Formats: sequence, structure tokens, C-alpha cells
Amino acid sequence: MSDRAVDRTWGKGAGVAHEVRGVVARAKGTAVSLETIVVPDPGPGEALVRVQACGVCHTDLHYREGAINDEFPFLLGHEAAGVVEAVGPDVAEVAPGDFVVLAWRAPCGECRSCRRGRPWYCFASRNATQPMTLPDGTPLSAALGIGAFAEKTLVAAGQAVKVDPAARPEAAGLIGCGVMAGLGAALHTGNVGRGDTVAVFGCGGVGDAAIAGAVLAGARQVIAVDIDPRKLAWAREFGATDTVDASVVDPVEAVRGLTAGLGVDVAIEAVGRPETMRQAFYSRDLAGTLVQVGVPDPSMVIELPMIEFFGRGGALKPSWYGDCLPSRDFPTLIGLYLSGKLDLDRFVSETISLDDVEGAFARMQQGAILRSVVVF
Repeated sequence: MSDRAVDRTWGKGAGVAHEVRGVVARAKGTAVSLETIVVPDPGPGEALVRVQACGVCHTDLHYREGAINDEFPFLLGHEAAGVVEAVGPDVAEVAPGDFVVLAWRAPCGECRSCRRGRPWYCFASRNATQPMTLPDGTPLSAALGIGAFAEKTLVAAGQAVKVDPAARPEAAGLIGCGVMAGLGAALHTGNVGRGDTVAVFGCGGVGDAAIAGAVLAGARQVIAVDIDPRKLAWAREFGATDTVDASVVDPVEAVRGLTAGLGVDVAIEAVGRPETMRQAFYSRDLAGTLVQVGVPDPSMVIELPMIEFFGRGGALKPSWYGDCLPSRDFPTLIGLYLSGKLDLDRFVSETISLDDVEGAFARMQQGAILRSVVVF
């Protein structure tokens, strides 16, 4: 169906609402459905974006499974690029016609982290204040404040980051989440430097982005660790110098064997499981850095001997969205892509229609693809 505008009353004022198709998760663990959703015209500080492409990220599956929270129904999708169709009052960041990548961090400029000059940690990131709804008025919880498995979505204007329109939407949208998380884990959180040694545990989309980030930073050795030979082959394509099949060898011993018995300067955990986090912890050289960017299940715990934590030194650092600043990093990464220095196209395994998101979840769980991208 094509979207259509209908008159609605929103809050205290009258406005236009847009009826479009969107992918909704109504209950924990049940298949998603393609439904009509209602998107309001933008109010103050908001932008209406016509979505052109949206990646199928594992976080969307977490939402469907109730692993994020239980605020069903969810409007899924968040890794997206599109064109601004309209903006509300007091919007200066973007204008209608701008090609944008959507970010789930939009620094508020006012919280204690922003005031201390650390907007990449913003504790009060902005989202649209008006809800998108089902036709009966039921409000939808937009995944990561975006909800981009829809022909149009409403976001805070600060979430729409203007980039070079020469970029392909299906590639550009991926920096909105997974690629940025992985690249940032290496470049920002891990501070990988020229000549460093790096190990990346888990070579899906985020892990391969971390490999690409380590290569961009000038690492002299990048070791990819996974239990799937197919993913290790992908890791080679993104620049891994060595691979370790953790299904057949002890990955800690293998990493040490590849680094003259020392371990790596930076170990990046991109799976989100206690066992891989422990492997990454022990694969570091003395004073090495462990970065955890894989999203764990809330029930998971990690246990480490305190003497090992103390005696090995270094740093254990979770990576929030690759510690990125979207307004700074998104245009930079698109520039690297357009100049041939960052191969975003390689992340796109397949393009699909909006009604194939459930199938893409299944293929993701099977490890059959790197990234499915919905193209509108």
C-alpha cells in the first residue's frame, strides 16, 4: 500500500497523520506482522523521514523476544537511511529533502555528561515526543526510539544526521547501528592505534565492523575468532590477518600463539556471552584493553578472579554505540565509504521487502547472512 495522509487531532492541536505500512511485534516471542501504522506530522523539534532502507539488526530480534523490555507492541527497525519529508518548528539540523542516516543517540546538550563535554555518553538522548500508533490509537514503542521498519517514521530532529546523498541507502543506513557500534568499539572505545595487535571475538556484522575499524586505525595484526568457518572467511574479507576457529582449538591459547605468547593489545567481544568475554579477557597482553560491544541477555553474569582482574591491569570497557557522536562520525564514515576506504556494501548480504523481516530473523539466527536490508 502507499501511504496516505489523514486528518487527525494530536495533543492540543490539529495536524496531519500518515497511514503507512510497518512491522510490529505485538507479543513476546511471536512472529512479527506487517500492519498499518499511523505516523503524525512533526511537532516542535521533530522530523518526519521517508525511509529508503533499514537493516535487520539483532537488537530488533531482542525486542521481539522481550529481551529489551516488555513495552509491547513494538514498531521495529532502527538501522536506517532516508529522506526528510517534513520538519516541525524550531528545527535547524535538517530540512526537507535532506538525505539522512538515523541515529539512536541524539545528544541533549543539557545532561551532566553533555555539560562535561562528553556528548557521546549523553544520558538523556532525544526522541520524538509524539507516539506513532496503530489505527485504533494504541501507542507503539519505537525500537531504539526510531521504528524504521516503516515507510515513514517520526524522530527527534537530532536523530536525523545529514550525509552525502551519493551514498547508497542500503549501505548508508548500516552505520546507524551495527557498523557504527563495531567501528566505534575499535576506534573510540578501544582506541586501537597504529601498530597495535587486536583480537575480535565474534565475526558477525558488528565484529566485522570492528575488524574494519582496527584496519582503519592501522593495527598491524587483527585476529578474528569465531566458531563458524563461513564467518571467519567473511572476517578475512574485512581485513583480518589471522583467523581462529574456536570450535576446534582453545581460542586464548591460539591468540597467544599468534602473538609470540603475549596476547593482544585490544580484545573486542562482539558476541555478548560470558564465555566469550572471559576468552577475550584472558587473550589480552598485560595492560591490554577489553572492549565488550556484544549485547548480553539481562540474565547473564560474568565471574573473574579478582587477582586476575588486578594483576593483568589494563581496562575493561563496555562500548555504548561505539562511543560515537553521530553528527561527527556519520558524515565521516560516509566520506570514507565514498572514497573507497570503507566497504559498506560488503556488509549487505541481501535486500528484502518489508514483508520478509520475519524470514530475515530466521536467516540471522542460522548465521546464513551478514546483514539483510529492507529496501522500500
